[in-house]
Amino acid sequence: MEFLLIIGLICFSIIAIFRLDWAIFIILTALPAYLLRFKVGFIPTTMLEAMIVILFLSWFLQDKPWQRLKKHDWQNRRQKYPYHLEIIGILVAAWLGAAVAGFDNAALGILKAYFLEPIMLYLVIINRGKKSENRFIWPLALSATVISAIAIFQQLTGLFIFNDFWAQASQRRITSIFAYPNAVGLYLGPIIFLLAGLFLSYPKRSNLITASKKIFLLLIIVASLAAIIFARSEGAWVGLLGGTFLVALLSHRRIRGLTIGLTIIGLIFLACYAPAWQYIQKKATLMDLSGQIRRQQWQETIVMLKNGNIISGSGLSNYQEKIKAFHQEGIFVKNDDPDWYRKVVWNEAYKKQVWQPVEIYMYPHNIFLNFWTEIGLLGALIFTWLIGRYYYDAIKLLSKVEKNKRPLLLALIGAMSAIFIHGLVDVPYFKNDLAIIFWLLVAILGLIKIKHQKTI
Repeated sequence: MEFLLIIGLICFSIIAIFRLDWAIFIILTALPAYLLRFKVGFIPTTMLEAMIVILFLSWFLQDKPWQRLKKHDWQNRRQKYPYHLEIIGILVAAWLGAAVAGFDNAALGILKAYFLEPIMLYLVIINRGKKSENRFIWPLALSATVISAIAIFQQLTGLFIFNDFWAQASQRRITSIFAYPNAVGLYLGPIIFLLAGLFLSYPKRSNLITASKKIFLLLIIVASLAAIIFARSEGAWVGLLGGTFLVALLSHRRIRGLTIGLTIIGLIFLACYAPAWQYIQKKATLMDLSGQIRRQQWQETIVMLKNGNIISGSGLSNYQEKIKAFHQEGIFVKNDDPDWYRKVVWNEAYKKQVWQPVEIYMYPHNIFLNFWTEIGLLGALIFTWLIGRYYYDAIKLLSKVEKNKRPLLLALIGAMSAIFIHGLVDVPYFKNDLAIIFWLLVAILGLIKIKHQKTI
């Protein structure tokens, strides 16, 4: 297996040397290649990480960015990288997170895979994105096609779902090529918005080639939505709905009015139909099983942070070790029984019935707490600031760019919203592919920002 991976990397290196843009396309198409793991000497790595390093070195040696400093007018010619101060702050916080963890192998692995390498790819995309931002979305479309096709096949057949519980027809949850169902929603959620933005960026009247592209995009969007349904990823659906709602409010007046009208009708329906209202209320207040587990996680995490870790966090890849002293082995799951508390206290049989063991997860499953525990309070605040600036810049640009750029800007807003909203109860960043998608969104917005600044 390792021999085949090495052959693949040799071929990729040749492509990166002679066709750098093709290499970017391959990486964005093959984001799940992080699942292919091997070692370079004693250093563990993945196929995706190796390709990013090769790409970065190829770009650095070909474009020779250091030579720009030799020009007398470099200060006037130099274009600052979008969000460069935030990036520097995040890298500093990530290094501090590794230091808190003692620079062990796990911490250094997280540092390179989730921070250094995604930012390396960000730098390459910013420098190679002069022609069109849309070309960075097409490889994601191909990736989503493969992920969705496997997901639909699993749903229809039940094959290749390596968890017996999820494989059963009555409670089937597909995983596609990933290890767990929610990974499907975390991956496809933001991509769906980008594909929709690309679809809407094409003119209504189009030639045969453009029409074929639009049909292809529409099919991928439908297949991706189906995959999320089959994964039963509720967080992804809430993220998609929340992102769509925000995008609709930022669209032109007619769509905004229609959205507000449908929202009012929906609220009236919920108020009149008690079962639906109770279901939404239970989910929104996190009183279902998964919600109660999340709340317990957050309580334990807050206690851990207050006990000497409020500034530093737990350190990169050190959350599970730090939380052990504050972890409860399980919870008594609350239900609608009005006599629940008394039964839990006095009825041993009932107590066993509502007892739910809770494992120690790798992360707290909340986007802010995830960053806080891994890279400290400073890192969490910088990421929050970066996301806030991202929204501010995207919304500000909506009124200034050409009409054909608006769908992509709205898609970027929707994609980040899907990440943020789903991230309120999950881990939308700390995975190789998800970290790259996050920085790809920042890079595409940065490219639009640079081009707009050059035209004013």
